[in-house]
Amino acid sequence: MIDRLAIFGATGDLSARYLLPGLTALWTAGHLGEGFQLACADRSDWDTERFRSWATAQLERHGGDYPADARKAIVASARFHRADVTDPAGVAAVIAGDRPIAVYLALPPALFSRSVSTLHRAGLPAGSRIVLEKPFGEDLDSAVELNRVLAELVPEDAVFRVDHFLAMTTVENVLGSRLANRVLEPLWNSAHIAEVEIVWDERLTLEGRAGYYDHAGALKDMVQNHLLQLLCLVAMEPPISLGERDLRNRKVDVLRSVRPLTGEDVLRRTRRGRYLAGRIDGHEVPAYTDEDGVDPSRDTETFAEVVLELDSWRWSGTKFRLRSGKALRRDRMEVAVHFRPVPHLPFGHSGDVLPNVLRFGLDPEGLTLDLTGTGSRARTFAPLRLTAQMPQSELPPYGRLLLDVLTGNPALSIRGDEAEEAWRVLAPVLSAWSENLVPIEGYPAGSDGPAPR
Repeated sequence: MIDRLAIFGATGDLSARYLLPGLTALWTAGHLGEGFQLACADRSDWDTERFRSWATAQLERHGGDYPADARKAIVASARFHRADVTDPAGVAAVIAGDRPIAVYLALPPALFSRSVSTLHRAGLPAGSRIVLEKPFGEDLDSAVELNRVLAELVPEDAVFRVDHFLAMTTVENVLGSRLANRVLEPLWNSAHIAEVEIVWDERLTLEGRAGYYDHAGALKDMVQNHLLQLLCLVAMEPPISLGERDLRNRKVDVLRSVRPLTGEDVLRRTRRGRYLAGRIDGHEVPAYTDEDGVDPSRDTETFAEVVLELDSWRWSGTKFRLRSGKALRRDRMEVAVHFRPVPHLPFGHSGDVLPNVLRFGLDPEGLTLDLTGTGSRARTFAPLRLTAQMPQSELPPYGRLLLDVLTGNPALSIRGDEAEEAWRVLAPVLSAWSENLVPIEGYPAGSDGPAPR
């Protein structure tokens, strides 16, 4: 297990909200020892004392549920370095030492290639690992180039392209429900499933993230990575094991099976929107284009929907609807599996009988099954919902990701060819949207999104 971690971009939101609390969770659970070292690097004109003061405040805000001694231990393990990720001498001072180090690039994706090249020139110790946050590149060409640069520095199994969705309990919930229950796996195909919705709708607005979000938008921020990863888990063939090679191979198979979108498909099967002024929970919300830091000329979408089909024996004929939006009326984060209606009902009136829906809740995490049960009067029907809550995980998603990085388990990270295939799937959408071939639809904040077609 590696006992040194370097974070570049250490004073940013990712570090404050997720990485420092994740490390604190690892310490609390006994996964980190007294010898753990945390090197924190940023261009800020800070020193170690100021960084520790800042980290203490952030952990009180975002990790206050963890024991005080665990928070103090993580803060005490930190050393701050003022360094630019494009300066080999500065980077060399951060990673100095003979032992392997895990390097977490908590940086904008546009800096990944230059940062990796700088690490190469700075002399990364043998056995070290590199961690990158999504998105991995900005399109297919940049993803291919990033993979080329990474391959020159470390072997593929030392590259962790992390997606915290894969560390959520829902991942094990989807796989466990499918593969460990005979009642479901025989039905897990297009003969029984009409549509799968993979949805991340939220009431949250921009929340001060214009610097990143206005360059990305909903398609790149959510659909291209998080939601495609969930598609892979729902649709993949049963792997031989949950080991790194078997699991990743099956995920890549799913992406390769996605039917390429033609120009006509993009027009019919994709939608993009942007929130207008409105009200959410009784509060006035400005239009996206009036938010601080937003450039209206970018035509950045805050709502994206893509309907995909898979050319495979199991899934031919099933639609997969991937959707994400901001500033909507309600939070809805789930994978909803819509089963086909039964072929025949021996009743005179069947209007109240709805197809079954199996829902995997993402936030909060849980499981629900919508059935039809007997109504209060003879030969009548009523909806019936079965629910189950998932057991609390010992570690938060970022705690699990960091543990995998430090112990060298890449099963839940994204392999290079997988990252490229994900960009290939959405390349026609990105191209058409950039040329404004698909109009951007306005929807009031606090609504259900663009009006139904």
